[in-house]
Amino acid sequence: MPSYKAPVRDMQFLLHEVLGFEDLTKYEAFQDVDADLADAILVEAAKFSEDVLAPLNVVGDHEGCTRHADGSVTTPTGFKDAYKKMSENSWSALTMDPTYGGQGMPGMLGIAASEMWTSSNMAFAMYPGLTGGAIKAISVGGSDEQKQTFLPKMMSGEWTGTMNLTEPHCGTDLGMLKTKAVPNADGSYKISGQKIFISAGEHDMSDNIIHLVIARIEGAPEGTKGISLFIVPKFKLDADGNPGDRNPVTCGSIEEKMGIHGNSTCVMNYDEAEGYLIGEENKGLRVMFVMMNEARIGVGLQGLGQSEVAYQNAAIYAKDRIQGRALTGPQNKDKPADPIIVHPDVRRMLMETKAFNEAGRALLYWAAKHEDMEKYSGDAKLAEKCDDYLGLLTPVVKGYLTDMSMKTTIDCQQIFGGHGFIEEWGMSQFVRDNRIALIYEGANGVQALDLVGRKLARNGGRALMTLNAEIDQFVKDNKDTDGIAEFMDGLAGAKTKLTEATMWLMQNGMKDPNNAGAGSTDYMHMLGLATLAYMWSKMAVVAQAKIDDGSNDDFYPNKLITGRYFMLRMLPMMDSHLAKIKTGAKPLMELDAAAF
Repeated sequence: MPSYKAPVRDMQFLLHEVLGFEDLTKYEAFQDVDADLADAILVEAAKFSEDVLAPLNVVGDHEGCTRHADGSVTTPTGFKDAYKKMSENSWSALTMDPTYGGQGMPGMLGIAASEMWTSSNMAFAMYPGLTGGAIKAISVGGSDEQKQTFLPKMMSGEWTGTMNLTEPHCGTDLGMLKTKAVPNADGSYKISGQKIFISAGEHDMSDNIIHLVIARIEGAPEGTKGISLFIVPKFKLDADGNPGDRNPVTCGSIEEKMGIHGNSTCVMNYDEAEGYLIGEENKGLRVMFVMMNEARIGVGLQGLGQSEVAYQNAAIYAKDRIQGRALTGPQNKDKPADPIIVHPDVRRMLMETKAFNEAGRALLYWAAKHEDMEKYSGDAKLAEKCDDYLGLLTPVVKGYLTDMSMKTTIDCQQIFGGHGFIEEWGMSQFVRDNRIALIYEGANGVQALDLVGRKLARNGGRALMTLNAEIDQFVKDNKDTDGIAEFMDGLAGAKTKLTEATMWLMQNGMKDPNNAGAGSTDYMHMLGLATLAYMWSKMAVVAQAKIDDGSNDDFYPNKLITGRYFMLRMLPMMDSHLAKIKTGAKPLMELDAAAF
């Protein structure tokens, strides 16, 4: 059975030494938070993920969820008990508003805990993850009454939440939705329609399930301008706010999927189910996108999580499995062969995964810090900058990180050779589970189009210009530091190439929109590489300083070695992406559709 060990030391390095977690403790919301408390939470979260969630990962994959004749769904053995333990320990409310029962911890700490959940058991982690997104949407768009009614029990874990967007005929193009809402005399609505691919749509782990459903009120405008958002509980609430009569919302079937078997992916039927409008009529997408952006960051985290657990198991296997001899001569002369970790190509796959994981983790935590600063700093100028960065980088976190994580997870499976293809070794589950991360919450190609078509030009390109200026200042401040020349030179070069790609797309995309579309994925990868180079440069500055101060901890030189691998072997991909962007749309669009 695969194993998982939470990378707590690396998390602490990022939080306390590189990214400035303590900056957040000066805000009123976090005045009772300090480094010791954060570390204690990390240690306990690690125990929960390793001891409770990780052993259930294979169980969930093998058993899957079971739908019964009455439409009810049973989760895999152990899931219900694990969810009860998670709720009792308030893990799912770690970063939630204390007003409604949350613990009020920074999101930067919450994302570290969430990484552990999704690494140890991705399918299970989706249940509290989706609930967190629903909580955020109600918090942003709901009335005071709705918040008081739903949030406390969702935060306690008594109730869970879902997001219902996709229909059989529309996924990305939500303007085509057919689910309708008819007003009732009491201010509620009758919701009718069918939704598909609804994660955690029906299960046995909570007393109620709070569905957030987009629908069109009769007479509303066509397209996305006529979409409203509704709360539709599985059970209607009685006068005391407790689950009462069953609402006519049912699970018609659960999907047979490639992966995440432990999560119930449902077809949901709404047959005049009672729903309650969130916010204003026809303004539903604005609130729903709050939940979707939260989910996109979460999906990027899922990719990282699968890459991390795959790496850990591949590294163990590579040190244990003996096969062949090192090119430089036998390393273990008393054995018939050397461990495969001596072979350069095995090292290539391990190093690429390790370098990606550590920088991807830094980017996610850095993004989480900006979300905290935006929400809690009280500084309008800083909040504007944070909002700019989050808008720019969300497609990168979702799209680039999951693209890369799929590659690295497959590489880790490859290290196992034939054993990687055999289910009992567990590597195939990581590959299968990770595959959905490139698809849901906006397929990666759509994320790339959103980045190039909308996010780059937003506010006159202010976000990227601000990020570029920050990188320029960072390079200026550190370029003369001994021992990190590869990092500063690589980062400066990456920014220059990214600027060249940006200018080409801006100029040629206006001439032919297909030029922008053709280069969008390559551009997303360029921005991803550049931001990971920035993260590695930040880590390198700290690691080198620790070494210069006399530290004997191998952690710091190992960090520099891993970072140099990224700068020298992975960052050069910027050149090929730039070259492909400059070929424009013709190589993609020239062939007549009939020839395919």
